[in-house]
Amino acid sequence: MNLEFFIARRLDRPSDGGRPGVMVRIAVVAVAVSLAVMILALAVIMGFKREITRKVVGFMAHVEVADLRSLRSLESQPVRLGGELERIIRSVEGFSSLSPYAVRGAIVRTDAGMQGVMLKGVDGQYDWSFLADHLVEGALPRVGDSIRTKDVLIGRAVAGELALAVGDRVEMLFVEPGEAPRRDRFRVSGIYDSGMEEMDRQVAMTDLRNIQRLSGWAPDEVSGYEVRIADFGRVEEFTRRLGRALLYSESEETRNVAALNVRERYPNIFDWLRAHDVNAAVIIVIMTVVALFNMTSALLILVLERTRMIGLLKAMGMTDRSLQRIFLYRALRIIGRGLVWGNLFGLGLLLVQRTFHLVRLDAAGYLLSEVPVAFGWGWWLALNLGVAAVILLLLTVPAYIVSYIRPDESIRYQ
Repeated sequence: MNLEFFIARRLDRPSDGGRPGVMVRIAVVAVAVSLAVMILALAVIMGFKREITRKVVGFMAHVEVADLRSLRSLESQPVRLGGELERIIRSVEGFSSLSPYAVRGAIVRTDAGMQGVMLKGVDGQYDWSFLADHLVEGALPRVGDSIRTKDVLIGRAVAGELALAVGDRVEMLFVEPGEAPRRDRFRVSGIYDSGMEEMDRQVAMTDLRNIQRLSGWAPDEVSGYEVRIADFGRVEEFTRRLGRALLYSESEETRNVAALNVRERYPNIFDWLRAHDVNAAVIIVIMTVVALFNMTSALLILVLERTRMIGLLKAMGMTDRSLQRIFLYRALRIIGRGLVWGNLFGLGLLLVQRTFHLVRLDAAGYLLSEVPVAFGWGWWLALNLGVAAVILLLLTVPAYIVSYIRPDESIRYQ
């Protein structure tokens, strides 16, 4: 058996069979609280990134391909369906799927008030999985059928403000520059609530052919394509490749057509999410320093409490390095207990929040209605190993105090 480890284990047991000393308990609590705070901070930050990205992508896909004059605008210039444009999109490495769309700015008007929305038309290729997950009343609009319907899907925030319910007929106004507003009526087929109120207020969904008719477009004219890729982490690279392919294409169909990814369309949102990385780094540094300070104090007291023992072991021939390892082994056991309790506390709170959604948010300020949490084995394992390694490494400095203890003086130490 390793002698240093054996002595460290014996020292870890209180001589009177009671509970560990006050400083040991303080050190364990400090490590546990610090780790729990770090776990919570990272889980919330990862949750914000995951949920907001998922919801923005759910509304707008990964990349939009449209006429330059239509990007970032509700006044669309049409592009042609199929043909060379679609072939170029499909040829770019990383492509997963695409669906055509058309948008038109509209004003929803009822007796209760008015609300501006982006009326978005899609066909049977559209991926409804995101909106289906957040459907709270009614059904998704029927699109792509042989018979065109005038179903519309609206957000709960709009439905609440305008006193709309599933099955209601609703009037929409479409304003043309220099012309009288055009009126049309739709039927509310369903109401959704994504938890991202800003987007819920803006986006209403209907059949692609309704937008084509309102815009006076031919059946093969749309605002553009929504493109999904296999790996969202490479969305900038995909956008560059697609933009380059469109730029160097000599086809008339691709003239003035460009690609815009979701991060470029909503830079404020993604810059805000990136700013959270700084917050996470600050929290981790502060909590590590707190845990290290308490561990250092505990280790110094443990060394001073055993001054006589250190002198005896030195007199019997034990080296300073072996004595340092004894106290580092003991510190490692304290860190281990702190990590166990910190993980139980931190992961327990994450489970409670994920299950019961106790902590709510103001959707107007935070984009989400509740605090999101996300757990990943990778960052969790790296956090535990990193905290333990950093604290143990820095504790080698106070452990060197044993080299200054002289056997002839310490044996007489009372």
